[in-house]
Amino acid sequence: MLPSDTLAQAIPERAAGTAPVTGPGPAGENCFSSLLLEPAVLTNLAQLGYHQMTPIQAASLPAALAGQDLIAQAQTGSGKTAAFGLAALARLNPRRFAVQTLVLCPTRELADQVSTELRRLARATGNIKILSLCGGVALRGQRASLEQGAHIAVGTPGRIMDHLARGYLALDALNTLVLDEADRMLDMGFFQDIATVIKQCPKARQTLLFSATYPEGIGKLAAEFMREPRHIKVQSAPAQGAIEERFYQVTQDQRLAAVAQLLMHFRPVSTLAFCNTRQQCRELLGSLQQQGFSALALSGDLEQRERDLVLAQFANRSCSVLVATDLASRGLDIAQLEAVINVDTTPDPEVYVHRIGRTGRAGESGLALSLAGLHEMGFVGRIEQYQHRESVWYPLNSLTPTGSGPLQPPMVTLQILGGRKEKIRPGDVLGALTADAGFAREQIGKINVTEFTTFVAVSRDIALQAMDKLNAGKIKGKGVKVRLV
Repeated sequence: MLPSDTLAQAIPERAAGTAPVTGPGPAGENCFSSLLLEPAVLTNLAQLGYHQMTPIQAASLPAALAGQDLIAQAQTGSGKTAAFGLAALARLNPRRFAVQTLVLCPTRELADQVSTELRRLARATGNIKILSLCGGVALRGQRASLEQGAHIAVGTPGRIMDHLARGYLALDALNTLVLDEADRMLDMGFFQDIATVIKQCPKARQTLLFSATYPEGIGKLAAEFMREPRHIKVQSAPAQGAIEERFYQVTQDQRLAAVAQLLMHFRPVSTLAFCNTRQQCRELLGSLQQQGFSALALSGDLEQRERDLVLAQFANRSCSVLVATDLASRGLDIAQLEAVINVDTTPDPEVYVHRIGRTGRAGESGLALSLAGLHEMGFVGRIEQYQHRESVWYPLNSLTPTGSGPLQPPMVTLQILGGRKEKIRPGDVLGALTADAGFAREQIGKINVTEFTTFVAVSRDIALQAMDKLNAGKIKGKGVKVRLV
């Protein structure tokens, strides 16, 4: 409920949108086995732990498997990759080495996540080759991979356009086009790029569009490029209890200091702090770093290499706070995210749900901490109506420091100069640190191998020792250069 002294200033508006679509009723009908899928696919799904369909899967898969065009609204983390992935795989001819499915994504991170998940889903479908085609990697290597033949291409609009313009990518065999997180591609100004790509796709195809929200451009895309699409909306508010939502009223002068107060009171290991503008991100980052917090920021100004470095540090828990706008953070899926801070309250309740849904995943609990000024109380009212529950408010002066000093992340990131091009795998790095260097497995964190470099998280207390031992040793029989990030 809004604070009593500001209730009169709130002007809540009912969030627009169609009624949420739910999956089939009886529990048995909600199983993947109720779908017309090959037995080997069902066995693979069971091995992956996929038993019950999520709401978006139950609502969209029957129509997608029947070949219908779809506009499906669902939040990140709702299982949409399997929703379009299983439909696309069902239409593939494994014996034809030509691109039969194209997935367009707004960011390289999301494209990589989608590619990884599709490979898991495709394990039972024969020798399926899936390529990720994004910027930040040389065209030459991607061209060579395309020449060898691929069934599915996943990429960003700009890089896909490059391959099409140069004749490296042919779409004459395409039967399924997927637009993933279409709203964010439109936010990033990709409408014309998407249109250019679609015009080179066969008209006799299935188009599956997935989006968290429904901006004007979605309708324009549907009218121009889709065939009588079925519109499905699954409203997936986070489960009560999994995420604890707290609101704090602030003045504009208190806002940046309040973020530090929240961090010092709750002391989360990793926090994603959302701002509405780039300028607010810059100001918050400077404020946190001046106070000794380990904080980094995501912005559209970063080159892909810099963005990869920031994400690697945050994902492997060697950075405590990641500051970002909604646009810059799109496509992120960070495991074990303890807290989300809404530094600014968003005017869009669907965006609010999307933000806080980054925490409290996979059965874990999470904190959603929101700061709101007087001028934002109307936004809070919209969130209350959208979630069908009142907000819970706490006084700012209830926040008292716990522990001593600023937060220190538990891990430190080491960067190894060498990646997939040198055929380095995570197991090679783990072996060099445990079997060769003698560190315990528990002291090694996430290992992320990219095209030309590898990031590995190690416990803070062994960081310098681990760097020295890797520099003095070998990985896959070769010496490597390692530095602290």
